[in-house]
Amino acid sequence: MTLRNFTQAELGHLYAQHTQATGQVFTAKAVHRAYYWSRGQPWLANALARQTIVHLLRNDYKPSIDEELIDQAAKALILRRDTHLDSLLKRLKEPRVRRVIEPILIGEDQGLDRLSDDYAYVQDLGLIRKAADQSVQPANAFYAEVIARTLSYDTQCNLQSRQIGHEAPFYVKQGRLDMRALLEEFQKFWRANSEQWTQRYDYQEAAPHLILQAYLQRVFNGGGQIEREFASGRGRADLCLRYKGRLYPIELKLRYGKQTYSKGAKQLSAYMERLGCSEGWLVGFDLRFEVPWQEKIFWRQERFNEQTIYSVGC
Repeated sequence: MTLRNFTQAELGHLYAQHTQATGQVFTAKAVHRAYYWSRGQPWLANALARQTIVHLLRNDYKPSIDEELIDQAAKALILRRDTHLDSLLKRLKEPRVRRVIEPILIGEDQGLDRLSDDYAYVQDLGLIRKAADQSVQPANAFYAEVIARTLSYDTQCNLQSRQIGHEAPFYVKQGRLDMRALLEEFQKFWRANSEQWTQRYDYQEAAPHLILQAYLQRVFNGGGQIEREFASGRGRADLCLRYKGRLYPIELKLRYGKQTYSKGAKQLSAYMERLGCSEGWLVGFDLRFEVPWQEKIFWRQERFNEQTIYSVGC
């Protein structure tokens, strides 16, 4: 028997039962944030509430539960990796799962056959969903985070053990992320290590995206957040770094032609508009062997629709 996902209203009713029993309130923003992470997936919806109430607040029913507590609970669950998550994520190594997940990670429809047995299998596992715009996405924000972290886990460990770049917080100045310092350090690392590191990945085409996300994990580990938006057919992957109340939107693209950066600027501008940001970073990976690194590595600044966009070549 399969239990369908809760709607946001049903999730609110579920949490309201706890309020009726204990007097402890889930704020409207907390319910919204729990739905953002879980998309109403029953196990996740209940796990977030339990993590907040039992482990974070230690069954103290006096404080109201807000969105910050829900984010803390989500982060704890991601790091804890319960059996439910491990059983799903072991499937990521299967070739038939990779054939569906990889196009989603890089935002392409190439290789994604929605009528195939592979697609049906991954859908039945509960790892993906079809969005209103007909794109295929991870089932929820929680799975998007865990999938990216799991596929890049070895890289994260290697980066930490080698202490690549500077010690944190080299990328923090006056309480804000110094995105130029952060991404220029990645450019140096990518130039020196890209060939040998990409070969380690079963997800070869998604390897550049995953390696950068592993590198950016230091922001998450340093108290920030990384919100990931993956979907087939968009031609890019969107990330948003959150650090001390500020947003830093990043768009990742693979270079397929001369129009990559002009098209990417339009896409990033729309993403920035949705987030209400005036600055954004477009990171493009040029995987052509015949092109020298002097041409691949660059940093350009431009104004686009009264926004500032930094194009970062890798």
